[in-house]
Amino acid sequence: MTAANTIDHYAVLGHPIQHSMSPAIHAAFAAQTVQQLSYEAIDVAPADLIATFKQLPDEGFRGVNITVPHKEAAWAYAAQNGTLTERAAMAGAVNTLAWTANGLLADNTDGQGLLNDLQQRHGLDLANKRILVLGAGGATRGVVLPLLNAKPASLVIANRTPTRAGELADLFTPKAVTAGCLLHGCGLDALPQIISVTGAFDVVINATSASLGGEAIALPPGAISAEGFAYDMMYSKAPTAFLQAQSAAGIPHCADGLGMLVEQAAVAFALWRGVMPETQPVYNALREQLAQK
Repeated sequence: MTAANTIDHYAVLGHPIQHSMSPAIHAAFAAQTVQQLSYEAIDVAPADLIATFKQLPDEGFRGVNITVPHKEAAWAYAAQNGTLTERAAMAGAVNTLAWTANGLLADNTDGQGLLNDLQQRHGLDLANKRILVLGAGGATRGVVLPLLNAKPASLVIANRTPTRAGELADLFTPKAVTAGCLLHGCGLDALPQIISVTGAFDVVINATSASLGGEAIALPPGAISAEGFAYDMMYSKAPTAFLQAQSAAGIPHCADGLGMLVEQAAVAFALWRGVMPETQPVYNALREQLAQK
């Protein structure tokens, strides 16, 4: 057996995938932790996904990351053929697979990545805080459980379509009760009334893709407290439209989702390799790369 055959292989699967930063992130983690592994980006069409899952372990792959449009399909495959972590099960989507001695393990590290970014990089203590999450799609569903585990006082999910927000809140209500958190789903148009009754939010997280199109979701005046925090899961070279709007409104603390990208990758790396890498040097390098584009 050659040395090349003994190297563990990993990859990110998506369609398209050439834009992914994951190979650079995991290469940096591997170098930092002195782990012998390879990591590549593989473009997989939806019709080929299941066959790819079955083939990769035989080719020396021990794990993969999953990105759009495959997260829900990966969840369904893992539910039938492996074990889902609790956060993956409730997220309804999977972004990390690991082929272990005990079989296939599927996880969703997005929410923990968000939590680590907020708590560690930005120094936020979410306990007893009032949190607003904008959007009720897959990105929101993937982060609700970790946010509830941080024991905020309340978590409001606001969406253009109120019924979707309500259904998502209903799904996580038992977890909210355990966490001692008031969980509520509503339409965006209900926010002025909520704010007038309960006050401004401490943290507002944009989990919509509006920023990709340069759109800023309008928040009511006073939606975020004077020392509040605005966070956009999207990231770019310049501040996103959402963050530009909050900065213009006088919100002093704003951050995009680049840190979440690095942190969710670190949680996946630790799941695979048993060691948690230092994320700040990788974050700094990616931020510098973005600035130069």
